[in-house]
Amino acid sequence: MEAVVRRAGAHDVVVVGGGAAGLSAALVLGRARRRVAVVDAGAPRNAPAAHMQGFLSRDGMPPADLLAAGRAEVAGYGVELVADQVVGIDPGFVVRLAGGQALRARRILVATGVRDELPEIPGVRQRWGRDLLHCPYCHGWEVRDQPLGVLGTLPGSVQHALLVRQWSADVVFFAHTYPLTSAERAQLEARGIRIVSGDVARLVVEADRLTGVELVGGRVVPRAAVFVRPGNVPHADGLLAGLGCAVDEAGFATVDPTGRTSAPGVWAAGNVVDPRAQVITSAGAGSAAAIAINADLVQEDVARAMTDQRVPGDVFSAATESRLTRAGLGDRRHGR
Repeated sequence: MEAVVRRAGAHDVVVVGGGAAGLSAALVLGRARRRVAVVDAGAPRNAPAAHMQGFLSRDGMPPADLLAAGRAEVAGYGVELVADQVVGIDPGFVVRLAGGQALRARRILVATGVRDELPEIPGVRQRWGRDLLHCPYCHGWEVRDQPLGVLGTLPGSVQHALLVRQWSADVVFFAHTYPLTSAERAQLEARGIRIVSGDVARLVVEADRLTGVELVGGRVVPRAAVFVRPGNVPHADGLLAGLGCAVDEAGFATVDPTGRTSAPGVWAAGNVVDPRAQVITSAGAGSAAAIAINADLVQEDVARAMTDQRVPGDVFSAATESRLTRAGLGDRRHGR
């Protein structure tokens, strides 16, 4: 079998971010015999969660275990794993790392995920991913039929409460700073969701578990878990803008169905594109992006090979001469 030829010193693809999207892409590209590096700073969004749900065949697996398995799999195909942070990408796709190293690439995949912005309420950050939750599809089953709360903070909080109602008949909507409209109030009441007015002072925690929500003034409403809709900020550290990628009003990359951005040679996948994407969704997006990237590289490889053969007169390229020599036709440039 003929060996795969790569440009010396360059990676075919540098993947920025080693979560589900990035590792899934690296797996596909590694199996396609591409030279790939995955740069990851080691701060996954779902690190506080004890378990990952809704991933077929991996339901209930700790997120760290999924990433460890993914890293082992991609390494088996020769993918380079770099524990570092990308601080910038220069023209020509020179990827600069915080540790001082620079990687050259033909294509870039940004899979850096998203950062959740949580309300500044005492106890929220400490309980995040444990019993202060975001996604009911990820955690609703585990707290089903228990007394649940939903914090009113951002637009969409009421819709979040209506969704959480699917998992429990005992749901309280804490209005907090959210200005309820009469229509929203009617929706909550129609679904049997109790509305509690007044600002939330803190989450009450006893014996390392959330037991209630305390309002300003001291009133405590017993709850076993609380959901909140956080704000989402793409965790791209300016990379998307620096690469010239178009983004939406919230800063998320705008892409085609394969993850291709508006910047030539740059793809994006996972939560940096869609903050609502679950782990399994992000993994699928990474796979789709990898297939598109490899197809794009194949087109470039073919164009380069054809250009390599198109030379004037009897002047042959090195690649063409090598093929002639192997065929026993000698050195045509010297009349042999």
